[in-house]
Amino acid sequence: MSLLSVQGMARSRGARRSLRFFGSLACLGVLLPAGSGAALAQAYSPAIPARVRGLPPRLAALPPLPPALANPVLQAEISCPALQQRVAAVIGAEAEVWSVSVADARGRLLADINGTRSRTPASNQKLISTAFALDRLGPDFRLATRLWRLPDGRFRLMGQGDPDLALPHLQRIVRMTALSSGASATNPVRLELAEEDAGVWWPQGWNWGDRGTAYGAPVTRLAVTSNTIDDAVMNPPARLRSLLDRTVANQAPGAITLNVISAREPLPPNAVLVHEEPSTSMYGLLSLANTESHNFTAEVLLRSAAGTWNEQEAARRATAWLQSQGLPLQGVRVSDGSGLDRSDRVTSRFLTALLLRMDQHPYARYYMGSMAVAGQRGTLRHLFSGTSLDGMLHGKTGTLTGVRAISGMLQTSDGPRFVSAISNGATTPNRTIGRVMAQVQNVSLCASSTASADLRTR
Repeated sequence: MSLLSVQGMARSRGARRSLRFFGSLACLGVLLPAGSGAALAQAYSPAIPARVRGLPPRLAALPPLPPALANPVLQAEISCPALQQRVAAVIGAEAEVWSVSVADARGRLLADINGTRSRTPASNQKLISTAFALDRLGPDFRLATRLWRLPDGRFRLMGQGDPDLALPHLQRIVRMTALSSGASATNPVRLELAEEDAGVWWPQGWNWGDRGTAYGAPVTRLAVTSNTIDDAVMNPPARLRSLLDRTVANQAPGAITLNVISAREPLPPNAVLVHEEPSTSMYGLLSLANTESHNFTAEVLLRSAAGTWNEQEAARRATAWLQSQGLPLQGVRVSDGSGLDRSDRVTSRFLTALLLRMDQHPYARYYMGSMAVAGQRGTLRHLFSGTSLDGMLHGKTGTLTGVRAISGMLQTSDGPRFVSAISNGATTPNRTIGRVMAQVQNVSLCASSTASADLRTR
């Protein structure tokens, strides 16, 4: 077995198909009708006050800097020596491979070990792409797969990377194409499938050994079941065309001919929208990326927020957005949206500051509610069960060979703590993170922060 194969086996957290997230809802006792992912996500959406729910996406942006007193920023000086000593003792001789930062809701830096050291984040990178997407697009955003009729009678199918696009959607698209055109076997209509070129299906920094796996599936605009079956679908347009050919044969034999064109080809100005298949809600998309660590969804969210499918330009725009939020970016590099690119870099202090900043966002509950929950949900469901962290830690996991990271919000009796713990080479990282989190829960170590109770009543 090759080294890349061994590395690929360690990345199972990113391999989960999007439908597994919705299956986990049933395990939690959420009774939902059969239907689309959109209905499932809506049923499970967090309780959002009406004054927030009704805001249009353009009002989602954070307040301009410098922030008001109600919007704290992360301080630079450590303010809780007792917690600092406890965390240092837990990490012990492995300090060189760890970065840990802890802050309270007022922005006090309670503890910090190598907090400014640049680390490989693995899927903690998704905290960036999901924050960027929520701020830029708002909670009402949905990805769309659209069928257009062109002025010359052709039809064109255009997508935005819906991770739950499936056969029933294709059947409706074929039906609408046939009905809208009056096509028949003697008068067929042409349906164009607009897709990205094969050279950009995978981010450049993804290892070749990952690209054939479910978690490393190609990122395309028209992706049936996120371009996965058991492993990655290596030629998504060919699979889509095959599925559509079969659907046409069953529903409208000979009435529709198919061909693939570049997604970069502009849509004629007089094109008419015939049919649209919306994705699950933004909350559902955020949860797929953060709760289930779905790489495909995270990549699509990055591109959608940036307004471009050019990978390098999307990363540049995400970085510019982070800069505009006043976050500490020294040692931070955005290369992709999912964290599968090993050239991604973050610091634990940066992630803690990002979490603190997003906790003040008008749509904070969407962001924090999209995380996995220790002992209960998502990639944290098997961790810290039965401990004091069970149900109290809402976080994002990250796993690559030699990398383990967990960052998120830990509820304590003295309000929330924002914690980022990243290891690049630790021997027993889960055990160490659990012990660090337990020390953070011991609020007696730090002077009472009484973290602005009014901020917690959103």
